[in-house]
Amino acid sequence: MLGPGLNGTAEPGTWPVATALTTARLALEPLRASHAPEAFPVLADVRLHTWTGGSPPSAEELEARYRRQCAGRSPDGGEGWLNWMLRRVSDAQLVGTVQATLRRPAAGPLTAEVAWVVGGDHQGNGYAREGALAMARWLRGHGVDTLVAHIHPEHAASAAVARALGLTPTDTMVDGEVRWSGGPGSVSGS
Repeated sequence: MLGPGLNGTAEPGTWPVATALTTARLALEPLRASHAPEAFPVLADVRLHTWTGGSPPSAEELEARYRRQCAGRSPDGGEGWLNWMLRRVSDAQLVGTVQATLRRPAAGPLTAEVAWVVGGDHQGNGYAREGALAMARWLRGHGVDTLVAHIHPEHAASAAVARALGLTPTDTMVDGEVRWSGGPGSVSGS
């Protein structure tokens, strides 16, 4: 759902609102603070920080983060926040998340910085690719012109997800991660 605007894009200060999505194997649920207790055991795995650094949040920190993210935008309104929980349809198990941070440059199209996290016990099943593709298609349908991701240069699995989204690596490094980018219509795969 978009705020009033032209050509299907949101006006400054308004952002698309995440809606439920489905794929062949996953239900993408818009984030709610009530997801935190269920998500904590999936995301409180130190292995998930191998490429990004840091450590897992506490249960309280995760719930507070989810409450902030559910606002759908940064406190100053300069960014839109979209977050989905990935739930396996076959057994309703929560397996990970996908997210997009939307920005509207002063001169230029709507851009989304995208990310994905799949719990260590659920990796290697294609859930990140499937969820990220569903999110990317939704974003494109809601006025996003450019997708960006930041990936550790040695993280082959995330690089494969970025390639499936039609992103290509750039020469730009940000905090030790390669910036990947793709333009309109670059989402591939199913």
